[in-house]
Amino acid sequence: MRPNRAILATEADRPRVRKSVFLLALMSILSASTIGSAHAQIGASGQGAAGAPYPDMPRVAPIGVRTGKYMDVPDSAKGPAIDPAKGYRIQKLGDGLFMITDNVYQSMFLVYEDGVVVVDAPPSFAQRIPRAIAEVTHNPITHVIYSHSHIDHIGGSRGLGGQSVIIAQEETKAQLVRAKDPNRPPPTVSFSDRYTLKVGSQVLELSYYGNNHEPGNILIYAPAQKVLMVVDIVFPGWMPWRRLALAQDMAGYFDLVERIMQIPFETLVAGHVARVGTRADVHLQNEFMNDLKAAAGEALRTTKIGEGLGQQDLTNPWAVFDNYIDRVCVQCVNRLTARWSTKLAGFDVFVWDQCYAMEQSLRID
Repeated sequence: MRPNRAILATEADRPRVRKSVFLLALMSILSASTIGSAHAQIGASGQGAAGAPYPDMPRVAPIGVRTGKYMDVPDSAKGPAIDPAKGYRIQKLGDGLFMITDNVYQSMFLVYEDGVVVVDAPPSFAQRIPRAIAEVTHNPITHVIYSHSHIDHIGGSRGLGGQSVIIAQEETKAQLVRAKDPNRPPPTVSFSDRYTLKVGSQVLELSYYGNNHEPGNILIYAPAQKVLMVVDIVFPGWMPWRRLALAQDMAGYFDLVERIMQIPFETLVAGHVARVGTRADVHLQNEFMNDLKAAAGEALRTTKIGEGLGQQDLTNPWAVFDNYIDRVCVQCVNRLTARWSTKLAGFDVFVWDQCYAMEQSLRID
């Protein structure tokens, strides 16, 4: 059967249609409204101050409101304790492969016959990486792989010393050349889509599937050990970092989580938080992300523009828009809280951020 082109066009144009419908409704409200005498009756001291809460306001404190007590971190999100005297811990992942972590950030190193390959050097513990490697081998660091360009993951690279070969995706190279940051030297080897690093008897497969968290963010797979490292995408046991880890490409972010599930890994090094991840962690986050998308989409469809807004503010398009988005996110947070607040650590910290990011992506991407 040939597809109906009209239907396909409708599907493709849905984001633009939603945006157009909103703008038409906003224009209608503005054209039908007058400032009126009520505006003159508001004292200058009252303008911009907090008003009455929105109906059905969630119990989770919104952005900008101080939280009295954050939700407890469930045991399922915790990892082994860190020795305070060391400031890090090592975990063996397979033959010659190890994770280093301070239970917030994670790095990885691979030992082969003549040297060591380091993947990422977070500045929070980069100065301890040589000491951690020395617990396992006296081989020198010969290669450094960048997962992506962000300072919080590779900003300690210079402190590793030596004349290592540095490998990264070409988008990461371009960003680091532009940044001119001496603590993040540009890679000496870059690639487009695939790169296989063979050192001695060890292998790492590097792959890039397009923009997600940021351009150049790659997957690092150790096939013999069945270990996958991908950073700022999945957060084992935790709510993703704010605004879905500040994803620059929301569709690319969703696609990459789906792609990760197709890789035959057994252990995930995610770059963040207190333990390694599993396939179940990836499935759980994918389920949350799809629930988030559904909740934000439903809220966008059912929330009425301008409802409950004072007559004096209906001629202010920024106010009308802000009021609408706030109420969309109130619905979104309420829908997610019942199911996810006890499943993901840090749910209360970033659920508002996730709803704001998702509604924006659905409206304009």
